[in-house]
Formats: sequence, structure tokens, C-alpha cells
Amino acid sequence: MARQRLSAVVMTHPRRREAAEELALNAPFGLLRVVMDPDPTGTPSVLRTALTAWSAIEEGATHQLVVQDDMRLSESFFERVRAAIEEHPDAALALFALWDSRNGAAVRFGTLAGARWVGAVNEYFPCVAIVLPRPVAEGFVAYGRERLGGWPDDILMHRYLRAEGVPRYVAVPNLTEHEDRGSISGNAFRGPRRSVCFLPGDRAGEEGQSLDGLTVLPFFKYGAARCAVRVPGPGPERWLHLDAEQYLQGAGLPAALLRPPSRGPVGPDVRGTWLTALAMGFEAARAGLPEPPATSEAYAEALATIGPGGISNTSTEEHIAERREPLAEVARRALLAGREAASERRPRARLQGGPVWRGAATPLGEHLVRRLADRGVRSDAVIDLTRLHSAEAKVTIRPRNAPTTYTLDAGEVYGPGCSPRTAIGRMVWDALRSRPVTVEGDPDAAVHPVYVHDLADAIEAVLRTRPSRRNLVVSPEKPCTALELAQAVHDSVRPVPVRAAPDGPSRWRVPADAPRVPGWTPATGMGHGLHAFAQWLAYEGVLLDVADDL
Repeated sequence: MARQRLSAVVMTHPRRREAAEELALNAPFGLLRVVMDPDPTGTPSVLRTALTAWSAIEEGATHQLVVQDDMRLSESFFERVRAAIEEHPDAALALFALWDSRNGAAVRFGTLAGARWVGAVNEYFPCVAIVLPRPVAEGFVAYGRERLGGWPDDILMHRYLRAEGVPRYVAVPNLTEHEDRGSISGNAFRGPRRSVCFLPGDRAGEEGQSLDGLTVLPFFKYGAARCAVRVPGPGPERWLHLDAEQYLQGAGLPAALLRPPSRGPVGPDVRGTWLTALAMGFEAARAGLPEPPATSEAYAEALATIGPGGISNTSTEEHIAERREPLAEVARRALLAGREAASERRPRARLQGGPVWRGAATPLGEHLVRRLADRGVRSDAVIDLTRLHSAEAKVTIRPRNAPTTYTLDAGEVYGPGCSPRTAIGRMVWDALRSRPVTVEGDPDAAVHPVYVHDLADAIEAVLRTRPSRRNLVVSPEKPCTALELAQAVHDSVRPVPVRAAPDGPSRWRVPADAPRVPGWTPATGMGHGLHAFAQWLAYEGVLLDVADDL
């Protein structure tokens, strides 16, 4: 006999009422009720409607299901949901994950393990189709009402569930697919938004099989292959955001394996797919997950969405369809190559004799230390980051047993690990919350952005070359203007308005008039760097001691 009772609604806006009613009519009679935006003429807000939907739980129900109106449900949708709440009565259950997301990466590992649910990871908690236990739903309503007009509902949901210690799982395969009927909340700029793995004919069963404890999540997003890597304890859970190539290099894979096998030029979609699947295969083998099941539809589908997800923000539906199978074949080969690499070599031990760090016990310091460690940098130098966190923005490098001390004067450092209180951080922080990006002071003021990884590479260049000049600058060869930077945030983070405040104080650092670090050139494009910074702020930086009203 069922111990749990499900209440269910589909949330919508009057402009899409017809789609919501159609979804409700196709559900078992009377199960899905339609809940409307309580203020349809107001500023678009998914959270406002979601709070109404969570408040609409029926008397006597133990769980509330909320589905958005643009979702397609699997044939076994309600059967699986009911079975899942029996197996995981205290958990929040996400029934969808995007093909380019970290939770999507977790789902891919789940298909290898034969799991039906995977533990959610350091990201927003997908809210387009979600089930919450009644006390959790009621608690989120109170939590969300205090935060209207700020973060999106999925980021708030992640923060709330994590703070309350609620178990969080994502379905394998997903139980819903996104149909892209246009975005009321302003997400259309992201391009097609599809499931990491949707099988409409998937059958219910074995809902108790789950996979938890993933520590490395390779994903391909916005044209860049990256890895989220969990920092081992002690302390609160936190994650580093690394380039996939850096991570694999640090794991000891040879440089030749990091390049897709090809007789001609390799496109960025092939390279990103290859690195992502290579890291996935390598980590799957290290985690002891089974060999890829040849007959698993879920595995095949999850692998086939790596490439399309990585190019979805700049591609049409037609181009994605054309590239799907070629990129799926790249992913299949890369995953097997990654498994083989893991079986043939032991993980590379961290080299002894690395630099001695001071002032590195910060999120920014952790990223810099990891970058140099993954690149195998050996040095007897003392690297002091103490002044990097101040208005001076300087790094001191002092080789042991040598009279020379190098001072690196950095421009505006940004990226994973950096604070939202910096000048660039404030712009990104506002864009993440759909607020205008403000250009304070002279819009033509020169800005010298330096991405975190590029700063680490500049430190490496000094350790390697030991230049004759002691005072050096870390900045791009050609600065951008404050207005150009604001436009880049608009293009790479979220297309919010750009607002001028010419009477405001100028916040930009101007590096000293000194030579640039010899043998060093920034390698990170501003678009990729700003997007990576935004993702880190949304999923990790937001959990730091930062005021919501920054």
C-alpha cells in the first residue's frame, strides 16, 4: 500500500494557458491542476508563480509536484514519480537536467552505473519539473517570499535545500523534455534547452538504485570543456572550476591524448566534446563504474547530448541536428580512450618541491595553487598572495637562496574564486540577478581584465624565465573600455540593460607603468572568462558571506 500521496500542478502564465491546460488534460484525470501567475501584468517572475504553485498543495498530500507548462512528460512519468517518492520520501527530486549542466554530467555517470537517480551537485537545482516533500515545499514558500526580485527560483531552491540538508536527486533518464516554446523569464538567449537524457518510452522500476558521491564533473557548455572538482574536506563542501584540459593534464594524461585524432583541422565542437568525454571515461574508470553498456539506450542518449549541449548557445536546431551523430561518435571514442588511459597508468602524483604559498587560503588562492600544480610547476620560490586581495592587487615571488624578489602588478583580476565586491564582480553579480549592468564614471576609462588562469600562467612564466626586471605588469596588451567590458557581460552572462552613471566613482585599477611579464600572453577570451566567473559566483560564490543587496 502506498504510504505517500502526490499533489500536482502545472504552473503557467496567461499567454501560455492553452499549453498548460493541454498538459493537464493529458495527465490522469484530475491529477494536474493549472496554477496561474498571480500578477501576469507585473515584471516577469518565475519565482512569483512558483511560490503560488508550491502553496497549492492539496490537503492530506505528502508531496507536491510542480511542472512548467513547456515540458513534455515521459509515458511512465506518474508511475515513476509515485514509485520514487516511496523510495525517497524525504528527498527533493528533479525530473529534468539540461544537456550542458553539471547535474546533466552527473546523470551521464548515472547511466554508466545503471542508476535511476543521481545525487544533485553544486549547481542550481532544476525546477522545471520537481517534487518536494510537503514540509520542504512549505518551507521554500516562506524562504522565497523574502527573496522576490533577486535570484532565480532554481538558484534559490539550491541554496534552500542545501542549507536545510534536504537530500537532492536527479532522475536517470530524465522524466521530462523541454519543448522551447519561448521563455517568459528571459532565457531564450541560451538557445535550445534540452534534456541530458530523455527516453519517452522509459519504463518505471528500480527507483531505489541511486549514485552519490561524485567528485569530478566534466561538462561542455558555451563552447568550453570544463570540470567541476570537489575540494576534499575538511570544511564545508566546495568545488573548483577548472578547464577540462588542465584537469586531465594534472591527472597525468599525455598531451597527445588531449587532442582528438584527426587528419585535418579540428573544430571547437569536436575538441570540446572530446575533452569532456575523455574526462568522463577517465573518471568513470577511476570511480570503478562499469564498462559502457552496449545495449543501454540511456547511456547512448546521454553521450549523444554532450556535443549538442556544448554548442547550443550559438547554434540553430538544424545545425545541432546535423552535428549530433558525428559528435556522438567523437564522444563514444573519447570515453573509451579515457577508460583505457585510466587502466594503463596510475594518477600522477603531485610533484615534490612545489612553490611555498602565502595568503593562498582563499577561493582565489585555491584556484591559483591548483592551476600551477596541474601544470606540474616545480619551484623553490615563495609566492605571496597577501596583497593580491587588497587594492594593490600585487603578487610577490621570491626565489629561495636568491636576492631577487619579483613584484607582479595585476590589472582587474576576475574569474572563479574572485569576489563579487570587485569592480568586474559587481557587474557580473548584477547581470546574474537580471539587474542592469552599471558603468560608473568615464565609459571610455581603460580596464585591464586578467582572468584567474592567465594570472597563474604569468606566475609560472616568471618562475620559468627568471626575467631581469623585478617589477612587472600582468595585464592584456590592449585594454578594453569600461563600456566594452559592460557589453561583454551583457553578451556572456545575461542580456540585461547596460546603464551609464558618468557621475559615479571610477573603480578601475591602473597597473604600474612597467614591462609586461616576458614570455606570457593571456590565453582566455573575455567571453569565456566572464561566463566561467558568473557560473562560479552563482553556484559557489553565492554561498560565501556576501550580502544579497550588493
